[in-house]
Amino acid sequence: MFDTLYSQIGAAFIVLVLGFAFLKGEETERIAAGAYGLGWLASMLVQNDSDLYSAQWSMLAIDVVMLLVLGALVWKSHRTWPTWACAAQLLAVTAHVLMTLDIRPSISSYYTVINLAGYGVLIALAVGTFWAWQERRAAGLE
Repeated sequence: MFDTLYSQIGAAFIVLVLGFAFLKGEETERIAAGAYGLGWLASMLVQNDSDLYSAQWSMLAIDVVMLLVLGALVWKSHRTWPTWACAAQLLAVTAHVLMTLDIRPSISSYYTVINLAGYGVLIALAVGTFWAWQERRAAGLE
């Protein structure tokens, strides 16, 4: 999984954003970071690298669970960043559904959508964590 420079940079970005969310975020950010981290580790375990051109059901299941977690955060949180993260995650689930319905986009566009959607979730999480941290600092709580 970490055999290319691209995957190593991506892993470093994920670890930095999740660490930032755990250290400076509130409960909403920590829940999202924990779910994203578990989903990331689970996806590395279940990813089938030998069959890249067919639907990966386990990856779809992990992405649907992450979508449900983010949807619950949208429902219960007073913040706006979970909405953006949920929208990005919905793009990833939609790409999986297109593959399972045999509406075959090119495989490079499929993986591009999945990767960019993951970065969209991470960027929304990082921005949300930053604003939660700044709100606490402005209130004198930190």
